[in-house]
Amino acid sequence: MINVALLGFGRIGQMHALNIYKNKRLNLLYVYEKIDKLNKKAKKLYNCKIEKNYKKIFLDKKVDIIFISSPTNTHIKFIEEGIKCKKTIFCEKPLDLNIKKIIKTFKKVKNKHSKIQLGFNRRYDPSHDSIKKSLDNNKIGKLEKIIITSRDPKPPSKSYLKSSGGIFRDMMIHDFDLCRYYLGKDEISEICAFTSSFENFYKKIKDHELATVIMKSKKGVICVITNSRHCSFGYDQRVELFGKKGMLLSGNQKANSTELFNSKHSHSQRTFLNFFIERYKEAYSLQLNELISLHKKSIKPRSTFEDGYMALKIANAAYKSLAQKKVVKIK
Repeated sequence: MINVALLGFGRIGQMHALNIYKNKRLNLLYVYEKIDKLNKKAKKLYNCKIEKNYKKIFLDKKVDIIFISSPTNTHIKFIEEGIKCKKTIFCEKPLDLNIKKIIKTFKKVKNKHSKIQLGFNRRYDPSHDSIKKSLDNNKIGKLEKIIITSRDPKPPSKSYLKSSGGIFRDMMIHDFDLCRYYLGKDEISEICAFTSSFENFYKKIKDHELATVIMKSKKGVICVITNSRHCSFGYDQRVELFGKKGMLLSGNQKANSTELFNSKHSHSQRTFLNFFIERYKEAYSLQLNELISLHKKSIKPRSTFEDGYMALKIANAAYKSLAQKKVVKIK
């Protein structure tokens, strides 16, 4: 049995805790959380150890995997502690909002050959991954364009938005990573960003309600990403890969494909799966299985520390483009 220490028991941490608990190869040994109410909930649900001194968790030789789902500003601190104690590490995105801190830690990751998997779960989605495999198998010929649509059913809490790092670093960072996943070794070389807000709140916190970027890779592939913090018809998640010989689509997921026809409706279908926990349920499970492989067999994960660094680098370039109102080169 592989022992896991979960750092952070908020919304995403609670989802990870349940997945860890359900996995027969894993044991949720510790939960580290600053809020007492959440600690009690974790103890009641999983009968795990609650430890308020995180350093004791890292020093415990029984702990095999450190699973980081705490606030973003704690990620680098916990990763560095994990490297020092030679633990296998999972970290939710983003790595940090300060890219200089990430670069400094990246050197330690490479020097120590640390086992780190990053939480870009969309790489693990069977549908999104299937079109990647078809692309690699030359089903549509040479890739020419990537179009990604990602719209949340509703915004997160105002308190979360204030500390999230903004729509490019918090939300679109998943899509930047997904573009890189399809492009392979062909890196993004330039970006142009646009945003808009119709609610005054976003302007007050200097964030954005809607965002679109147009990017170009070194080999000339055009990438278009569209994000919205709200979507009246559900969680809208679509990817299109356009190539010389055809097109690949990964569309929205529903509970089933039933359609209703009557005097008031035709082709009436079920709504999309509610939000990221439901939509990417299988992706989270596959991601966890790969984390086990990383720990036991040192198999390189699909999403690495370097991928986290590169996605934030693109996000920062998007903000630079927005501020300068021009296309920005990415070195």
